Amino acid sequence: MFSIEKQIKETSFEGLSVQKIFKNENAETLLITLEKNYEFPEHSSPRDAFLVMLEGSVIFTIQNTDYALNCSDSFTFPAEEPHKVYAKENSKFLIIR
Repeated sequence: MFSIEKQIKETSFEGLSVQKIFKNENAETLLITLEKNYEFPEHSSPRDAFLVMLEGSVIFTIQNTDYALNCSDSFTFPAEEPHKVYAKENSKFLIIR
């Protein structure tokens, strides 16, 4: 029933990677890895979301505004709002939605 997972720590940087690491009937958690100078192209979330930076530094663009996010920063954004993410350095972050 209980386990310690090393998936986040062991995930390498290879461009853009999206992994679903948890899901139940109420929420899901995605691990996103983004290699330096790569971009997660414009997309939207089906639900309101909470982003937590684990490593690195990104520029999160939403509603024509850029937000610099660094390790340990968090950011909330609404469902169905187009956004994109650019990695200033190798980065890992969680999306909880």
